[in-house]
Amino acid sequence: MICPHCEKSLLRKERPGNVCGKCGRRYALDPKTNAMGLNDLRVRRIVLRLTQGGQVPCTSGQLWYALSRTSLRNTRVEMGCAVVLAIAGVVAGLVGLGQGSVAFGAVGGVALLAASGFVVAKVKGVGRGRPRLARDAFRTGPLEEWKKVYGTLPAGVVDDSRYPQPPAPADGVVLVCPDRSVAVFLDAVGLTARHGVTLTAVPAAPPGRGPVLVLHDADADGLLLPHRVRTALPGRRVVDIGLPLGAVHGRDRAVPVRGDRPGADVMKALESTGEFSGEQLTWLARGWGFPLVGVPPARLLAAVSRAVERAGTQAAPQRRRAAALGFMTWPEEGP
Repeated sequence: MICPHCEKSLLRKERPGNVCGKCGRRYALDPKTNAMGLNDLRVRRIVLRLTQGGQVPCTSGQLWYALSRTSLRNTRVEMGCAVVLAIAGVVAGLVGLGQGSVAFGAVGGVALLAASGFVVAKVKGVGRGRPRLARDAFRTGPLEEWKKVYGTLPAGVVDDSRYPQPPAPADGVVLVCPDRSVAVFLDAVGLTARHGVTLTAVPAAPPGRGPVLVLHDADADGLLLPHRVRTALPGRRVVDIGLPLGAVHGRDRAVPVRGDRPGADVMKALESTGEFSGEQLTWLARGWGFPLVGVPPARLLAAVSRAVERAGTQAAPQRRRAAALGFMTWPEEGP
């Protein structure tokens, strides 16, 4: 690996205890000793990309997804084992044939069968979509090691260990966002203060009388959330602002995550909405989905800001009139 301080290439024996053997300085992450294969330079590079050079913040959850993206595409099947088993099977089989040994032949057959099992698992994508390290484990593991070495989180990364403190009840827009990491991001970037938005993780009894926007993951539970909010808040204006499944399902650039399979009641409710194709329902039933933290921070902020502005404009008569006039259009003076 490359030392993040002196930028010299280091062999494994030259970096005992995460200390560079050439400059003597300690670094946080060694790709050989953490589950995600991280190093300090890669973390800094990904943070720089997520924050667009420091223009917007990102949270540890958003960083977790960005660092997991490559491994989520890959299976967990190690083909090296298949190669070893195949070679062993061929050798044992040849020995068995040469010596007329049934035992060697049987061993060779078992080894070849095991090797074919690895190949089948690889083709079927066993382990694909499963993160090597869970989001909370990333926060308490690699990021804690980072703070021990550097004193703080990487520049631009915001701690998302707690949901933002909700403001006093108001009649403005309420944003239901169960994902704590995304809620922290929206609060840290100033959206809540700028638009007077009240953030809440649960739809039960949101404050005020303003419209309720629902922001969710594109998985089975997330896609059902707007329907549950409407049921819980009869008479209240509820708007689903995504993440829409159609924007990510089947897209090469959208790397999904696979979790636990949703319950039969969840799938039945999703099917009853009539919003999803049979292929999409099958995909969701297998536990697949796309998390909000996977949306690039700047793009997420732009989408949510537009939705909040639209909802606020529609909710306030004065804002509706201003929107109709336009930003650079002034009303003519009366007679």
